[in-house]
Amino acid sequence: MTRIVESDFGETPFQRLLGHNKEVMEAWSHLGEVLEKDGLLLSGIKEQVRRTLAQSSGCEYCKAKGKPEPDNFNEKISIAVGFAEVFLKQRGDISDSIFNILRECFTEEEISELCAFISFTTASQFFGAIMKLEAVGI
Repeated sequence: MTRIVESDFGETPFQRLLGHNKEVMEAWSHLGEVLEKDGLLLSGIKEQVRRTLAQSSGCEYCKAKGKPEPDNFNEKISIAVGFAEVFLKQRGDISDSIFNILRECFTEEEISELCAFISFTTASQFFGAIMKLEAVGI
């Protein structure tokens, strides 16, 4: 059971928890939609990163959306997922050598999008964990 009662606003359990402040919920949801879709990075790369982050987030709702699928990894996905794993272990204290590895496969713009996606996704997953958002209905 979640720590607070869901609001009447939002389409998903996550949105309804944020929906107590409708403006925050709408802005958060919009940013999530922008970051999740194909941008400079394909959405498939970002989904594998999301799944990787979810395994360590403490959010059961996020974990229930699926585990990483290594059989579907290509070089870019492998490097992006590896970077997400380093982020989880280092908590932002990432060495320049790791960014040099990223630069071998990604442009500066793609690296920026990847880091924004990881940061936003982690915040979303931590919100779910704090609220004890359960995997019901997934």
